[in-house]
Amino acid sequence: MLIALLIVLMIAIDQAVKYWALNILSAVDTMPLIEGVFHLTYVENRGAAFSILQNQRWFFLLITPIILIGIFYVLKKELICTRVGRCAMYLIAAGAVGNLIDRAFRGFVVDLFDFRLIHFPVFNVADIYIVCGVALFFYYILFQADKEQKHG
Repeated sequence: MLIALLIVLMIAIDQAVKYWALNILSAVDTMPLIEGVFHLTYVENRGAAFSILQNQRWFFLLITPIILIGIFYVLKKELICTRVGRCAMYLIAAGAVGNLIDRAFRGFVVDLFDFRLIHFPVFNVADIYIVCGVALFFYYILFQADKEQKHG
């Protein structure tokens, strides 16, 4: 129950930041926090990471629930038992839901974090959850999954 509340809280934080970006940041387009290094920039992303698969909204609306069902299945069947592995799944799920909400109700994903110094694509809070979740999942695969199978 606590985990479900934390996931809902993560999704709420993502949506609150995007709501702010839609209602405040979109009016000014970009807001430099450190000029030329880090800006808050309003972007409507109709694709995925790095703007790949542009205008494939229906693909994402179909694939995301399948991924979420897979995550729920893995967690329910306790196929991943370590804290790191489970945390990875929670982060990926929260990020996927956050961006799914955008795609379903807005037709695009709101992005706003703009690292200009390294010309990195503009991203959002849900993307941070997904990237951190994937990094943790790689850690789990590399250092924990094999040991978990031997002991399980």
